[in-house]
Amino acid sequence: MADHLEASVTLPSEPASVSAARTYVLSTLAEWGLPSTTDAAETVRLIVSELTTNAVQHTLGQSPTFTVDIELERDEHLRIGVTDSHPRFPKRLPAAVQQDNGRGMVIIRWLAAECGGKLRVRPTLEGGKTVSIELPWTVPAQPVTAAGQQEP
Repeated sequence: MADHLEASVTLPSEPASVSAARTYVLSTLAEWGLPSTTDAAETVRLIVSELTTNAVQHTLGQSPTFTVDIELERDEHLRIGVTDSHPRFPKRLPAAVQQDNGRGMVIIRWLAAECGGKLRVRPTLEGGKTVSIELPWTVPAQPVTAAGQQEP
């Protein structure tokens, strides 16, 4: 496998894009050797869901699109970042008993810690922000055939 792989997709800030982002990320990672049936893929699915849902819900219509970037460094670290053009950084909300939302960042932080990864929030030069998670890549590199099946 190459020392550095990257992929990116920009989607409209609307609820249907959350599913599109998940599908894009998981199919890209499958091409890079992560079968979609693994626990690691399920963790990534949840992280992407939370990050992209936040980008859609909390930009208050001030970010017409968001971008999902995926980077794999030397079969060691996977980074997934979601960038939007809204300047407000995520806030940690109190976990009120009857609150139905506001726990996305808590979930993402917990998943990152459980996997030995870390969460970062950085401003962009354009005035928005990127929320990213870096995880150890523990998948052995296995070639994938043109049909999408891993070779033994």
